[in-house]
Amino acid sequence: MTNQIPMEQLQDIPMNTFAYELLREQLIPDLMGKELNRILYWAGKNLARKYPLETFDDVIRFFEQACWGTLTIVEQKRREMHLQLTGPLISERYRSKRDTTYQLEAGFLAEQIQQQRNVIAETYEEQKKRSDKVLFIVQWDPKDILED
Repeated sequence: MTNQIPMEQLQDIPMNTFAYELLREQLIPDLMGKELNRILYWAGKNLARKYPLETFDDVIRFFEQACWGTLTIVEQKRREMHLQLTGPLISERYRSKRDTTYQLEAGFLAEQIQQQRNVIAETYEEQKKRSDKVLFIVQWDPKDILED
């Protein structure tokens, strides 16, 4: 038995952006301190295990539904994928010069790619100083296959 509320039931409930940002930008960093990035990355991977998605299009839709932003593929190579995350909250964080980490999203991406491709994957976050976009690089080695 799970304590999760299905995403479909939550989609139509209006979201209070202030409440979301209060938790994400104030409470969580205070609770986690200097371990914030590592814990958020792990938490993102854990969320991905709870919400396994079959395709990358499903991942893109999940980002929208979770109000994380609009995720687009910038470049795709044999061993890596370059992604861009944009959206109103990301733009607002940039305008207000807040130092926000996107390790939750990075961990989520790493685990989704890992499960979809059946290889070990890691995601690196790149924030440009003069941009309201977040770039992610997901890397994997096709020879580093997950073992059952």
